[in-house]
Amino acid sequence: MSQSSDLQRPERREFLTTASAGGALAIGAAGLAGMTLGGPLASASAALHSLHGRGPGLKGPYLDLSTGRGNQLAYARIQGDLNFGKQKYFWFKGYVMAIEPQKKVVDLMGASGFGVIRLEQGPNGGIRRMCREVIVYTDLRSGEVLDDWKNPLTNETVKAVHVANDPFNYMIEDHFPAMSDFGGLNKEQPPKIPFILPWYQHGGMAEMEIHVHLAYPSALQPDKWPRESAGPIAQVSEFFAHHVKVEDLQNEKITSLDYTGTWNRITPWLPWMLMGQRPGLCQYACFMGTTPNLEEILSRNVLDYCEKNFKKYFDAPTEWSSDRSLSSLEHYAKDQKPAPVK
Repeated sequence: MSQSSDLQRPERREFLTTASAGGALAIGAAGLAGMTLGGPLASASAALHSLHGRGPGLKGPYLDLSTGRGNQLAYARIQGDLNFGKQKYFWFKGYVMAIEPQKKVVDLMGASGFGVIRLEQGPNGGIRRMCREVIVYTDLRSGEVLDDWKNPLTNETVKAVHVANDPFNYMIEDHFPAMSDFGGLNKEQPPKIPFILPWYQHGGMAEMEIHVHLAYPSALQPDKWPRESAGPIAQVSEFFAHHVKVEDLQNEKITSLDYTGTWNRITPWLPWMLMGQRPGLCQYACFMGTTPNLEEILSRNVLDYCEKNFKKYFDAPTEWSSDRSLSSLEHYAKDQKPAPVK
């Protein structure tokens, strides 16, 4: 069986089961919309009885994080604000690197961005998460937002294409949600199991890590996008680490939880790099967190660029749309045209 066909088999799409055993998890770009499960029943059963949840602050007095309902409320407060209608900013800032076989890693560019989330009550006890998010790429030395970029791997100057996802919505419930179909490309859906995340307590901090592992037919197929496509399968992983104060987590009066953490992503070459099917991949390594004021975190030139080019992304959607969110690959296929073949 070819690698491409093998990756399309649902049982080959894996998700996190950490070395200390426990929950099976996968959350899509900046959230739950990319959640996937693989190895269907054996893996799903592991999620029902997480061995991660240790520490006196994880069982109450407000939230019991061994239950789906407890995790629903905790995650909703991390993502947004249970004071429905009030919006909340998250941010990320770091680097994009190139990883090629048998070569040292190369720093390519900076990556800075933010999103804004508004929650509202949904049906059957669910909570609607409504979000817009943007990523801009920056020069490693100057920190200026890229327009044209000289690819150090090919010495070709290319046009940078930044990421703008609008909307990126999903339901936060007491069970794992349906995943995005990425424009009909991803056919897999998980079984319905309790929404239990892998929490740890270390002193006064509660920590929770989520991993994503996806492989589905790419919107950028090589026959149409020979220079942009890394291959017929979009193979992507993301890693989110959240750190919150236990006293805040268990304080019922606090409707929104501040957090710090990291976001890492492994992805095919960015399509605008025009790398085709050259062996290798990109890795993002970013800090992330929440803030009431983006100016405290992101550089002025990044914010100026976003205010000029992505003005609406400073305000969360106010109306729910059940349309499934697209990733940057699907947006690229929808908004861009194939580059001429050399």
